[in-house]
Amino acid sequence: MPNDSITYQNSGYFSKLIVDYLDQKAELKTLYNRFPTLENFKLQIEEKSKNFAIENREILAKVLTNQYNRFETSEATTANIELLKNSKTFTITTGHQLNLFTGPLYFLYKIASAIKLCKELKSKYPSHNFVPIYWMATEDHDFDEINYFNFKDKKFRWNRESNGPVGRLSTEGLDLVYDAFSKEIGIGRNANYLLDLFKKSYLEHQNLANATRFLANELFKNEGLVIVDGDSKELKKLFVPYIKKELVEQISFQKVNETLPKLKDYNIQVNPREINLFYIQNELRERIIFDKGNYKINNTLLSFSESEILTELNKNPENFSPNVILRPLYQEIILPNLCYIGGGGEIAYWLELKSNFEANNVTFPMLLVRNSMLLVTEKQASKLDKLGLSWNDIFMYQKQLSDKKTKEFSAFTIDFSKQKAILKEQFKTLLEIASQTDKSFIGAVKAQEAKQLKGLENLEKRLLKAERKNHASKLDRIFEIQNELFPNKSLQERNQNLTSFVSEVDDFESFVTKIITELLPLEQKFSITIL
Repeated sequence: MPNDSITYQNSGYFSKLIVDYLDQKAELKTLYNRFPTLENFKLQIEEKSKNFAIENREILAKVLTNQYNRFETSEATTANIELLKNSKTFTITTGHQLNLFTGPLYFLYKIASAIKLCKELKSKYPSHNFVPIYWMATEDHDFDEINYFNFKDKKFRWNRESNGPVGRLSTEGLDLVYDAFSKEIGIGRNANYLLDLFKKSYLEHQNLANATRFLANELFKNEGLVIVDGDSKELKKLFVPYIKKELVEQISFQKVNETLPKLKDYNIQVNPREINLFYIQNELRERIIFDKGNYKINNTLLSFSESEILTELNKNPENFSPNVILRPLYQEIILPNLCYIGGGGEIAYWLELKSNFEANNVTFPMLLVRNSMLLVTEKQASKLDKLGLSWNDIFMYQKQLSDKKTKEFSAFTIDFSKQKAILKEQFKTLLEIASQTDKSFIGAVKAQEAKQLKGLENLEKRLLKAERKNHASKLDRIFEIQNELFPNKSLQERNQNLTSFVSEVDDFESFVTKIITELLPLEQKFSITIL
């Protein structure tokens, strides 16, 4: 089976909101700026050019140079940092948590999507420069979401306490994870590469932010990836006017709540707080709550008057951290960004935010659903061929696939649609007779029709169940291969880690290159790649 793709809409793994966004439904068009097409980037470039201060570029480049100071930086990344000073340079950004050893595969796909889109844009607009950005979510505090990775059927977890920003966490204790992983990974060049990468990332860096920067830099060092840590005093200084506005006027709460009714037909991804900021100090990260004229730090005794908290803001802007509602605004203020690449959940909350950007006079970026990919070994592809399975088949939910294949395997047709149609015609005639004789019989005729149709449906289900048993061995082989590709009946990219392919790839440098090559960001299809 050759490499292929399936549309996100047909994959069955995307929400109604994302499907409608991809279909560019009219009712959603006021919630985004421009839909991501190569042609639309021209207008996005023009708009961002007029609405991004040149002095912000200088500050950004200086901060990034300092953040990379103790890291071995490729020529491509060094050049891209320097290019950010240029008014003709723009960024394509994705963000992700600091998952241990990259976490799920889609960490790689998000960054690869940004890299590939920059290449496509450079080809289309050669007089401009495009820099791929990985925004590290260093200020998140959801440690339980990031403290593990899966290798085949085993979970390797970093057991420790954490309350504050995860980027500041000491890497103490990760030597135990390394020891456990080294006993399971096996031997060989790829195994040695992964162990060395883990060791250099986590055992030779003092905090999780630096460890993750090293890791991502190593994986994408040849592609000019620039990694941003927003936990920076100098970058936060650029955000001070907007933090002040949030504290005093609570604009984001008003604007997002005005938008939510437009999403009433969908599940709401996030709801705004009255103040969408955290206060952080060392290992503390707690919400700022406005209560009876004072600004209180949740779960502490800390409290500020308005003048006191504004003084604190001006003196120590690094102590203020945006939540999920305000983080996108912060990002777009410090980056000359054109497009944000995110998963379905991320795009869902970005679609709540455009009115808040407008209220703050900040250009709203284009929103691109990140690439998804299913990695299939040659052996697995051969099995699929022998079992007569198409890519559309393998994406089906198991019950749906079971019914489809059972009907195909059966020597006779397991479909009573014709019988149901005949029955309905017969009862149509009976209803006409009943209406002309005694109308009190109409209810009885309808009840009998429903009963007999239900009887046919039950017979069809029983026949399907019996045939399923007759073809159980074939179906089990189908489920076996589907479970390999969709572990835990979920997407591979959400469960498996790059380490799962230690025996399947020639080397991990070419593995990353293959991912970038295969992805087509603007086509927005689920790629299926044979390794």
